[in-house]
Amino acid sequence: KQLARKMKLPIFIVDAFTAKAFHGNPAAVCLLENKLDEDMHQKIAKEMNLSETAFIQKLHPTDNFTQSSCFGLRWFTPVSEVPLCGHATLASAAVLFHKIMTGIKTLQSLFHAIYYAETKTASFYNTLIFQKNMNSTLTFVTLSGELKARREEDGIVLDLPLYPAHPQDFHEVEELIKTAIGDTLVQDIRYSPDTRKLLVRLSDTYNRSFLESLKVNTQNLPQVEDTGKVKGLILTIKGEPDGQTQAFDFYSRYFTPWFGVAEDPVTGSAHTVLSSYWSQQLGKKAMHAFQCSSRGGELKISLRPDGRVDIKGGAALVLEGTLTA
Repeated sequence: KQLARKMKLPIFIVDAFTAKAFHGNPAAVCLLENKLDEDMHQKIAKEMNLSETAFIQKLHPTDNFTQSSCFGLRWFTPVSEVPLCGHATLASAAVLFHKIMTGIKTLQSLFHAIYYAETKTASFYNTLIFQKNMNSTLTFVTLSGELKARREEDGIVLDLPLYPAHPQDFHEVEELIKTAIGDTLVQDIRYSPDTRKLLVRLSDTYNRSFLESLKVNTQNLPQVEDTGKVKGLILTIKGEPDGQTQAFDFYSRYFTPWFGVAEDPVTGSAHTVLSSYWSQQLGKKAMHAFQCSSRGGELKISLRPDGRVDIKGGAALVLEGTLTA
């Protein structure tokens, strides 16, 4: 029997919000030359088994990944599509800015291309295999509206929405908080209705090492909070004073078992809420944040005059290949 023709998709894994491989938050990035069957997005994300898999889509048939500046972008966890993912947006921009495979499919066709080219230099070889997107700013059309990513020398800047967090009555979320962190001292609780994230600020008596080592029970959270109001839990503390090895304005960890991710290593979407909260608390528009999961990641934050937020981070490409199915 003749084998069915297999789908072949360029796929990358990028560690976001870090300059070093195996730190930050890994995201898979798929480049879609053509429309993908709807159910395949979720199947691929489940196969990748990372907190998010991003799918970059051409908006028009004449678009191409090296010259166009506007693309569709969707994000999937292993269990569902999500409305916003900062680290997978950063990873997607990094792939387009730094590593795009062209359509040369076989070694033979490569040799033919080189043979008929006017030059046989190594640089020409490189332009055949990989090209970078020529634009300094990319626009992604997403479920959260248009998001922009711009290239800078020391990283990629994401232009993201800034979401306010309102005071939250403790008794309404007491069971959720106690299930997650027991009797850990809580200083403030805020809720972001736009993102359905609960922000829990721990006591200022705690430091970074306490937050890093805190055991958080996420397994039962979807059963304790099953109303749909909360879909993500942010734990945060104020940064340590200047004079430390590296000063950060605030620290955080993020948990979203409602989307099948117990703890997310570094989370851009959580910082769209954290940036709003800590800017008010500290009276600052520019901040340096660290998400202290086991992998860890840094984010440079700048609140914009238009009510949005710029979040800058690094990216490290750790895998590139072809997905066949």
